[in-house]
Amino acid sequence: MALNGKIAVVTGAAQGIGRAITELLLQNGAKVALLDANKTNGESLKEVLDKLFGEQTTLFLHCNVESEEQIKAAFQKTLGTFGRIDILCNNAGILNEEEWEKTISINLAAVVRTTYMALEHMNKMTGGQGGVIVNTASMAGLGPLKCCPVYTATKHGVVGFTRAMAAASTAAGYGIRFNAICPGLVKTEMLSSLSNKLGQFSHLAEETNTIIADKKMLNVTEVADCLLELVTDETKNGEALQVRCNGKKYMTFPVFT
Repeated sequence: MALNGKIAVVTGAAQGIGRAITELLLQNGAKVALLDANKTNGESLKEVLDKLFGEQTTLFLHCNVESEEQIKAAFQKTLGTFGRIDILCNNAGILNEEEWEKTISINLAAVVRTTYMALEHMNKMTGGQGGVIVNTASMAGLGPLKCCPVYTATKHGVVGFTRAMAAASTAAGYGIRFNAICPGLVKTEMLSSLSNKLGQFSHLAEETNTIIADKKMLNVTEVADCLLELVTDETKNGEALQVRCNGKKYMTFPVFT
């Protein structure tokens, strides 16, 4: 998929991995609707991007992905501005074992909600032009992160949902590819504040911090580069791409018949 002229929607776009994804898509010729609940960060980033890429290449939309109404309005505004949607990056996420219901709501339920909303506009079976949806999962979506059981569960859910949607799209002819990216430790605000958000598992904070200190961490640009591969390589569908400092690996899973 050549990105020049393509229209992308990125959730959680105002900082961290989402910001890196947005910048990389723009560098490759796409136009991007930035969705984020942090209005201050979003508007600030929009100003920066306007200077780099031009005012007409981006659209910032203040949006809480927990709200179906706000997501619907964001998609309508994107369509009204750019005319179509070719790419969706479900990137918004939190890690908070204390507020575990909110973690499930943002990390998993919102991915489902936003995907289904995107399908209404992208599905070739209903008049759309197809495209690709990439969901930000985690290494915790492939194996347990013992200090964060709920976060682990949501990211396992994202991987499973992504793979099932890919299979459904192939079977039904949606014309949409679905992939998940599963990075290891990434230098973001989420990771830096991890020990304060473990809730009943806070007794594991010291051990967790020791593990983090001993590990080399990815930067957000490295993650965005790998995500771009999942967007542009049209042979990739139903993939879970593990990204670590020592390389990347496409995961294999049991096949049920």
